[in-house]
Amino acid sequence: MRYGGIEAGGTKWVCAVADGAGLPLETETFPTTGPEETISLATRFFTANGPVDAMGVGAFGPLDIRPTSPTWGTITTTPKPGWENLDLVSALRSGIEVPLALDTDVNAAALGEWRWGAAAGLDTFFYITVGTGIGGGAVVNGQLLHGLLHPEFGHMRIPHDRVRDPFAGICPYHGDCLEGLASGEAIRHRWGRAGQQISDPGPWELEAEYLAHALVNMICIGSPQRIIIGGGVAKQPTLLPMARQRLSDLLAGYLRVPELTQPDELERYIVTPSLGDRAGVVGAIELARDAVPGNTGSAAGAAGPG
Repeated sequence: MRYGGIEAGGTKWVCAVADGAGLPLETETFPTTGPEETISLATRFFTANGPVDAMGVGAFGPLDIRPTSPTWGTITTTPKPGWENLDLVSALRSGIEVPLALDTDVNAAALGEWRWGAAAGLDTFFYITVGTGIGGGAVVNGQLLHGLLHPEFGHMRIPHDRVRDPFAGICPYHGDCLEGLASGEAIRHRWGRAGQQISDPGPWELEAEYLAHALVNMICIGSPQRIIIGGGVAKQPTLLPMARQRLSDLLAGYLRVPELTQPDELERYIVTPSLGDRAGVVGAIELARDAVPGNTGSAAGAAGPG
């Protein structure tokens, strides 16, 4: 069988086809522009490289992934122009008529890392992406985490010292939530240049501060066995070492396990994705595999009617 996967991110889309092994055979990446143009490019890719027997989509959100919802498959309150209230599934199905499984892009990345990467062998872990925005996915007790909606790690509230950092934040809904203070867009607005152009330590110390506070919240609430941090901002070489050290300071020895108290273990606890930038599209392929009857994946994403 052949499977299709789409990592439908807010910055770029990655489309791929795979055989039964689940790893991509052909891929194509293009920027996320307007819905009509972007979806047309995806349709063209699968027309040229298909057919496929099932499709998995990991999409940016917020996203309605409740299978019984009348608006299942809709991107809801995104600030991305042109995409708010878009019925993504119907738009894709108009050109790609196969069974389709849907989840968030970060849950898809978590699934990819679980099946093929840094979370192999674990049953509870978090995947965080720190890029243009901030999002998170989770596997808990061997299942992708869904509930009332889906995880929104990027919009947790964290301490904001306005003396140290008078920046108001960029989130159009919350201002200084985690994404509003620590995303790639927040870095660009605060400092007037992209993170890749910043080499002095001060901005990265502040970024590590915010990331470490978020990690404390995740660890205390979800007790993950590992946290994987991806995204373009996380590639800055000093960020994760500083965030690990600040995390240790903030925990203050309260949680007495080697993963959080011993520096070498902490390096293996807060890690980067083994699949790198492929985690999302590999996870989307896994969503497609799980959507086919008879396959035995244990972390299937939400699959809607039809």
